[in-house]
Amino acid sequence: MKFSYGFSDFYLLKTENYFYVDRTSHISLIEEAGLQLLFLRPRRFGKSLLLSMLENYYDVAKADEFEKLFGDLAIGQNPTPKHNQYLIMKWDFSVVEPQDDVKEMRKSLHDHLNNRIKRFAKSYQDYLPYPIEIDENNAISSFESTLTAVQATAYRLYLLIDEYDNFANEVMMGRGEISPNRYKALLSTEGSLKAVFKTIKSASSGDGLERVFITGVSPVLMSDITSAYNVAKNIYLRREFNDLCGFRESEIRSVLTTIVEECQLSPQNGQDALTLMQQFYDGYSFCESCESDIYNPTLALYFWEYFQNDCQFPRLMLDNNMAMDRGKLTYISR
Repeated sequence: MKFSYGFSDFYLLKTENYFYVDRTSHISLIEEAGLQLLFLRPRRFGKSLLLSMLENYYDVAKADEFEKLFGDLAIGQNPTPKHNQYLIMKWDFSVVEPQDDVKEMRKSLHDHLNNRIKRFAKSYQDYLPYPIEIDENNAISSFESTLTAVQATAYRLYLLIDEYDNFANEVMMGRGEISPNRYKALLSTEGSLKAVFKTIKSASSGDGLERVFITGVSPVLMSDITSAYNVAKNIYLRREFNDLCGFRESEIRSVLTTIVEECQLSPQNGQDALTLMQQFYDGYSFCESCESDIYNPTLALYFWEYFQNDCQFPRLMLDNNMAMDRGKLTYISR
C-alpha cells in the first residue's frame, strides 16, 4: 500500500497505484449543486486533490484515458454525460506572493494568471482555432482573449480556483500598518482581485465560461467581494459534502487493520493506533446534522506512512508541515 502523502496529483496517484479513498460518487452531486460553487475546508485537507480529480474527470484532452483513471471508481461505473466535455483552466492563488507594494501585488497576481493562461493555450492548441493574445500587463485582457477563443470551439470552459483566499489572507495577516491598506486595495473598485472576480462573473453569462469551482479556507474574502462576485453557491456546510475531503473513521480503521497485518502485530496495536488517532486527528464536522466526524487526511496519511514503515507509532503526532507559521499565530492571538 503506497500512501500519497505530500502531493495532490490525481493522475499520478491513479497511474502509480497510490492509496485512494473513492470520492468520485460526489461528482454528480457537485454537478447538481450549481454552476459556480465555493467549497471551504481547513489547510491541508485535500482540497487540491479534489480539484485535480475534477480536472482529470472533465478535461476533454483526457477522454482517451477515462477508463484508466476512473474505470475502477464509482463514477466510472456510472459517469455523467459531462465527463471529458470541458476545456480546463486552473488557478492556484497559494503561489501568488503578497507583496508589500500594491502595484507589485497586482503584478504578482496577473503574472500568475498569465502563466496559467499560457499553459492553457499550449495544452489546448489543437482545440483552439486561433492563438490567445497575452497582455503581459493585464491578465484580465488575456482571460477575455481566452474566452473569445473558447467560444469558437465546441466546448466551454471549466475554471478551477484553488486557495482563492490564500494570498489575501496573507495580506490581512501581514505585519505593519500598511497591511489594512493593502487588503483594502485588493477589494476596492479598481482593486486587482475584485476586478478578477468581476470578470469571472461576467464571463459566466454566455461568454464561454460555464462552470467554476472555488476552494479556500474562509468565507471572509468572498463576503468582502460580494458586490463583484455574488453568484457563487456555498456548499461547504451541506450534509452530502461533509466527507468530500477527509477520511471517515471506518476508512481509518480499515487501513490500520491492513498495516497491523503487514507488520504482524496484534489486533490490540490496531485499536491503540485508532485511539491515538481519535485523540489527535478526529473531530472535524462540516454540517450540524452529521453524525460522523471526519479525519484530517494529511495527518492521517502522515501517521499511516510512519506506522507502515516502522511498525510503530510516530513519536511526533503533529506533522511539522501542518504547523502554523509565526505570522498566523500572531494574527490569531490578536
